[in-house]
Amino acid sequence: MVHFTGLDYFWVIAYIVLTIGSGVIFYRLGKRSSADFFLAGRGLPWWLPATSNFATHTATDTPMWFSGWVYRSGMYGLWGSLFAGWCAISAWVSTRIFRRSLAGTQAEWQTLRFSGLPAELMRGWMAGWQVVLNMFVAGWVGIAMGNVCQWAFGWPLWYGLVIFSSICCIYAMTSGFWGVIIADVQQGITMLLTIVLVSVWAAIAAGGPKAIVVKIHALNRPEMLNPFHLTGFASGDYSFLWLLTLIVVPFFGGFGMATHFDWFVEAQRVQSAKSVKAASYSIWWGAATVIVRNAIWMVAVLAFFVLNPDITDSNQYQLAWFRMGFEYFPSGLVGFFFAAILAIHFSTISGILNLGAMYGARDLYHHYINPKASEKQIIRVGRIMTVVIMLGSFFFGMMIGKDVSQWLFFALWLMIAGTWLPNILQVIWWRFNGWGYLSAWIANLGICWLVVWILPAFHVLPELKDFQQFWILMGAVALIYFPVTFLTKPDDMDRLVKIYVQTRPIGFWGPVRREAERRGLLAKMEEIELKAERVATHQMGAEGKRKSAKSEKKKNKGSAARTEKRPVKKTVKMKGTGRKASKTAERRRS
Repeated sequence: MVHFTGLDYFWVIAYIVLTIGSGVIFYRLGKRSSADFFLAGRGLPWWLPATSNFATHTATDTPMWFSGWVYRSGMYGLWGSLFAGWCAISAWVSTRIFRRSLAGTQAEWQTLRFSGLPAELMRGWMAGWQVVLNMFVAGWVGIAMGNVCQWAFGWPLWYGLVIFSSICCIYAMTSGFWGVIIADVQQGITMLLTIVLVSVWAAIAAGGPKAIVVKIHALNRPEMLNPFHLTGFASGDYSFLWLLTLIVVPFFGGFGMATHFDWFVEAQRVQSAKSVKAASYSIWWGAATVIVRNAIWMVAVLAFFVLNPDITDSNQYQLAWFRMGFEYFPSGLVGFFFAAILAIHFSTISGILNLGAMYGARDLYHHYINPKASEKQIIRVGRIMTVVIMLGSFFFGMMIGKDVSQWLFFALWLMIAGTWLPNILQVIWWRFNGWGYLSAWIANLGICWLVVWILPAFHVLPELKDFQQFWILMGAVALIYFPVTFLTKPDDMDRLVKIYVQTRPIGFWGPVRREAERRGLLAKMEEIELKAERVATHQMGAEGKRKSAKSEKKKNKGSAARTEKRPVKKTVKMKGTGRKASKTAERRRS
């Protein structure tokens, strides 16, 4: 049981007040328009969405599943960081394409990339699915906080879920994405500092880095220090095929959109950036920070392992990072640690609530229910949807309970395994149409439950590894959407030409490119871009001249002020001597 001192309570209360204050301060910005409430006006410098990316992807559940991996498999668990690898490719490929499209959400992208009825069906499907999925993710992250609070304070499981998600909902509902993004900055800094402090304290508690290595060898677990420890080609927990899957899925997935659940979160930050370049930088640096974070985390988890090597219950050792902070920080710093946990929690929950509300308000309400809705109405519905997402998260959170890590691969990996390749094809292949994409999503939803849960329960399929399930799902769903694609007509050429000229996707777009060239649209686009570049250069030059003139004016003004204060020496001729003498007169220039 963790006990707080007066200083500990101060840290926690001060942090909650600071976070809620962010919502109050940015309330006026959030209510200006729906673009402000959901995308912070689309004018953010790259470092703001980059920090938000890092903060949002450091959730309360994240140290749980990462601690579980490292406690079981040592440094091999670092390969789990590769889930962020798709950002390294996406930053220079699909991120740029999506930012040029100006689509507010991935659902809206469907009506830009595809045409006709399947495009509208896909937009509705994607929007509804995102509303429900964000309820699930908020519940999943929320119940992780419930588990932490139950271990630390002895609270009932639902206390941590309900109390802190409700506090988070206040500023997410008040100021929208402005409150989320600004709070993420201070939350990202707070959590990164705390992650470093916990690892330092943990290493000291275990006797130092050298002692950790010695103790791991003494426990006869030297493989924990080998990140390339493999148990065979396809057998064992750490097979070569499993490692290959961890590399192929994220890096090739970077060429597509929605290949991971993270993409939907990142897409909001992509569109909040002020330019294509800013969007690319934000995704790349956000992911790079995540990988550095995991390397620092690993030190604390290995220290926990050598101090507590005999834990077999995954529900206990998944709390390794939290326990190192609570058990080894001194009084007064424990409250700071819990405030950092709140930062980790708030940053993800607030982003998820705003993201789900955006799909509900923009893609369901505005697009389908009330196309003539005013900006005020859209924002009002967005606030209502924020509360709805939070209430739905309570249901899913209690459903998950203590099995936080066990839901990770099914919910966020296997449930989109069958759509992994279609999500790439929609970007790189012009012939992949809306009917093929829609059939892939529908088929995947049914087949993933069959392969993962139903068929193994009836002994039709044996128990399979996660990577085996992934490739089976991808192959089974492909047997459906490829025939559907070729048996239906391509999307409307006008729509394809428009999206090609606007976004310039990579890959197999030959017929569309030739049509765009025949219409002279590519040449016009290049002319527009050249003119825009000249205008930007001229503006930068003019801005530079203004700054230079301002600086020179300030310099001259300072020089004049110094001259005014300087004593003026006056030379006069003294009567009767014919000699010149000098006297000092203090004068002020009017």
